[in-house]
Amino acid sequence: MLSKDEKKELKELASSSKLRNDMQAMLKMRHNPFMIDGKVDLDKFLEFLNEYNYFINHNPKIFSKIIDNDMRL
Repeated sequence: MLSKDEKKELKELASSSKLRNDMQAMLKMRHNPFMIDGKVDLDKFLEFLNEYNYFINHNPKIFSKIIDNDMRL
């Protein structure tokens, strides 16, 4: 539970233009490591997923080929 002083501090911070400007600057500087020239690099993404599964000690499932001639989203 937050104290009255903490609540007051959070309200003041929420109305701060400096915080808003800082958040906008961070938004402009963010970087998505899976995007290359505006497109998702699937090799990097799959490498990340494999390393993450290894990290959490997750046994990978056996790959089963999807048999379908016409796949649409």
